[in-house]
Amino acid sequence: MVYSFLNVNATISGPGGVGINLAAGAAVSEEGITIEAVEDKNIMTIGADGKGQHSLVASDACLITIRLLKTSPINAALMTMYNLQSASSALWGQNVFTVVDSGRGDYTVAQSAAFKKKPTLTYAKDGGMMEWTFDGIAVNSILGSGQ
Repeated sequence: MVYSFLNVNATISGPGGVGINLAAGAAVSEEGITIEAVEDKNIMTIGADGKGQHSLVASDACLITIRLLKTSPINAALMTMYNLQSASSALWGQNVFTVVDSGRGDYTVAQSAAFKKKPTLTYAKDGGMMEWTFDGIAVNSILGSGQ
């Protein structure tokens, strides 16, 4: 089995930008893209007598982190989207992320995503990276077998 970031296609679409590339060719830093759940899917409660229950949490909310090299032109596109969207609540929280790994057969869609904050701007000895974070209300993923 082989993995390569070159097989990953990732885009963001929302007010101010449609189908903006976030994968190969976008100057993504080596830390790449992360999509993580913001809540546990289970809550276990143990009673005073030691008996317990499980509660299935309905939330599929996620935190999406995109890490780009400082010199990536995608930073300007994301900042344009941020500035436009943060100017009006009518434009806020409408981003959709699609991430597909064609080599593995993975497919993830995160919907109703909003910028969490502006990225930290660092001016230092080396260019480093810029981290863009988003809160997504719903994420659905299918992991392929890579065959």
